[in-house]
Amino acid sequence: MTEPHVQSEVGPLHAVLLHRPGTELKRLTPRNSDQLLFDAIPWVDRAQEEHDAFAELLRNRGVEVLLLRELITEALHDPRARAAAVLTGVDERKLGADISDTLRSHLSSVDDAAMAEILIAGMTFEELPAAEGQSLVRRMHHPHDFAIDPLPNLLFTRDSSVWVGGRVAIAALAMPARRRESSLTDLVYAYHPRFSHAARAYGAHSAPVEGGDVLLLAPGVVAIGVGERTTPAGAESFARSVFADGLAHTVLAVPIEQTRSSMHLDTVCTMVDRDAVVMYPAIQDSLHAYTLRPLDGDLAVSGPSPFLTAAAEAMGIDHLRVIDTGLDPVTAEREQWEDGNNTLAVAPGVVVAYERNAETNARLADAGIEVLRISGSELGSGRGGPRCMSCPIIRAAL
Repeated sequence: MTEPHVQSEVGPLHAVLLHRPGTELKRLTPRNSDQLLFDAIPWVDRAQEEHDAFAELLRNRGVEVLLLRELITEALHDPRARAAAVLTGVDERKLGADISDTLRSHLSSVDDAAMAEILIAGMTFEELPAAEGQSLVRRMHHPHDFAIDPLPNLLFTRDSSVWVGGRVAIAALAMPARRRESSLTDLVYAYHPRFSHAARAYGAHSAPVEGGDVLLLAPGVVAIGVGERTTPAGAESFARSVFADGLAHTVLAVPIEQTRSSMHLDTVCTMVDRDAVVMYPAIQDSLHAYTLRPLDGDLAVSGPSPFLTAAAEAMGIDHLRVIDTGLDPVTAEREQWEDGNNTLAVAPGVVVAYERNAETNARLADAGIEVLRISGSELGSGRGGPRCMSCPIIRAAL
C-alpha cells in the first residue's frame, strides 16, 4: 500500500507522519511555556531519545515512518513551496515593513534545510540578519523575543491534519501558538512529490477543527469532539465537507469539557479495537453526542443522546466495549492527565501507550489488548500521548 488512505482508528497501520523534536523545544522557557502551551520545560535530549524509540518501535512493527522535518525540507525544493513558506513565516503586522523585507530576503537566500529549521524553530530578534537604517520594532523588542515564533507543538502531528479515506483535511488550529503549524503541513501536502495526488477534504481557512478531536470510529463514522479547540461551527463544517465528498454517512459531534486536561476528544477516549474504546471513567456516563447525517444536500441533526449508544448505532454493532482507566477516581484522574487514554492503535487490539500509565495498561491487557509501552517522561510535557504524536497516512481496511 502506497497511496494515503485511512478509514478507521485501528486498521493495520502502514505509514505514519511523526515529527522528531528539535531546537524548537529548546526555545521553551518558564517565561514563555504557558504561551507556547507546555506545562513543563522538557529535557530535549531525553525527549529525542524517547521519540526515536517510539519511531523505532513502529518501524519494527512494519510501519513506514515519515518525518515532518524531512518532508518540509524536500517540499522546499519546489520554488512555489519556498515562496509560500516565506509568506507564512514573515508577519509584517508584527515586524513592520523594513524588517519584513530584510527577513524575506534572508529566507529566500538560505538552503532548504536552513529554511525548514527557521520555520520550525523560529528566530529571535537577536538572530535577525542585519539591516540598514533604524527600526523602532527592533529597538522596542528584547533581543530574545521571537520575530518568528517557534513551533514546539509540531511534535503533535495528529492535530494539524487528518486523513479521511483518501483525502486529507488540513486542520484549522484554534490557539495562536499553533496556527502556523497548518501552513507547514499544507506545504507538505501541496508540494511534496509523495502527496502530489492528494485530494483535500477540509481547508485550514475554515472554522476551527483539530485532528485530536477527530476519531474515525468505523468506515463512514466520524466522531468530533467539540470543546476547547474545535468549535460547533468547525464540527458542522467538517461534517458538511465529508458528506459532500462521500467520506462518511454519520458524524457524531461530542461536547467535551473545555479544560486543559481534556483539550481534545482523544484525551478522554480512543479506539483500541474494532469494537472497544479506552475511556476516562469520569465522563463515561455524561458524554453525549449530536448525530449529524446528510439529508437532501443539507444536514439532519438529532440528539443529544449518550455517546456510547449513538456510536454503537452508527457503527452497526450492539455495543462498544469500554475499558476505563482506573479502579478509583484518583488513579483515573492521574492517568487521564498523563495521557492514559491517548493510545495509538497499530492494529486491531494492539496499541502504543506510555509505560507510566501502569494501571490503565494493566486494564487494557486484562481486556485482551496488547500494549506496546514507550517512555514519555519528557514527550508528555506538552500534554500529548502516542496518538497525539502521530498522524496515520495509510491504514489497511478492517
